[in-house]
Amino acid sequence: MPQAVPLAIAGFGLVGRRHAAAIAQCAGAELAAVIEPEAEARAEARALGCAVYPDLDAFFAAGGADGLILATPNPLHVAQGLQAVAAGLPVLVEKPIATQAADAVQLIAAAEQAGVPLLVGHHRRYNPIIQAAQEAIARGDLGELRAVQATCWFYKPDAYFNAADWRKRPGAGPVAVNLVHDIDLMRHLCGEVVSVRALAAPSRRGFDNEDLASALLSFASGVIGTVSVSDSITAPWSWEMTAREHPIYPPTSESCYMIGGSRGALSLPDLRLWQHGAGEPDWWAPISATSLMRAATDPLVNQIAHFIDVIAHGAAPLVSGREGLRTLEVIEAMQLSAAEGRDIALQPAAPREVAQAG
Repeated sequence: MPQAVPLAIAGFGLVGRRHAAAIAQCAGAELAAVIEPEAEARAEARALGCAVYPDLDAFFAAGGADGLILATPNPLHVAQGLQAVAAGLPVLVEKPIATQAADAVQLIAAAEQAGVPLLVGHHRRYNPIIQAAQEAIARGDLGELRAVQATCWFYKPDAYFNAADWRKRPGAGPVAVNLVHDIDLMRHLCGEVVSVRALAAPSRRGFDNEDLASALLSFASGVIGTVSVSDSITAPWSWEMTAREHPIYPPTSESCYMIGGSRGALSLPDLRLWQHGAGEPDWWAPISATSLMRAATDPLVNQIAHFIDVIAHGAAPLVSGREGLRTLEVIEAMQLSAAEGRDIALQPAAPREVAQAG
């Protein structure tokens, strides 16, 4: 039986603990170390039987892992990612890859120059729901894609913000922290975004970020997208409350995405494919839904298994640093458009420019 690949997690908060649980469920991985500055969280990590370090310097000095997962606050991602790259350690950076695209370019350039694998934690791409949706689109079940609509509404309690002050600061609003997942899936399913027009409302709690935003997205494929996000609306229409990925969220039977094409439409995450009969589409003809089949596996466990495949077998990252950068660029375009009240055009990053930056 192949030896398990030792992984380390930096940051043992909500997300870091979920990665630890996923590692425990992945036969090819083991949790070798946790890096965490808070004493109480370090004590909880020690209970898992792994090595525990107060900072990355101490961890790198000791060694003992073949891959590093960064589940630390967003502003630390680039500096810590650069440390991992300098140590030659494959790294999985939680989303977003950085708080600013220019900083992400620096990390990507360093990783590519050093030949160190860099992955970004857009774990929803590993969900069998999304894989089934992608297969339906590729089969032509929807015909020519025309539109996509995503809703990301939920209410975060005050305790969520009081537990970590950085969540109240610029760049930590729901656009960057939450919608980045939805934008990544819209790109994954519908192609690249080429222009953005957005509106945002300041936090009603007085924080230094938005708590409501909407955007109109134009895709290179011709698809037109609409998206809305808020962490101050009581509602069931978000991926968290519909996809059943994490039991901490109360599940509902609602959907949060709709993808429309010339021959059919697909709602997610319930995977209901709506089509007219065997003839040509006609709004006077009966329309019915078919529930598509999909596997039932944990996307976080799937992501860990893929990370192991990258480390041990040289597999190409499913969500590379460049993919994380492109999603972040759409988020930045939304923020800029909302601030300046204008359309923002996006151009795909040229590979040579990314590789030579920094």
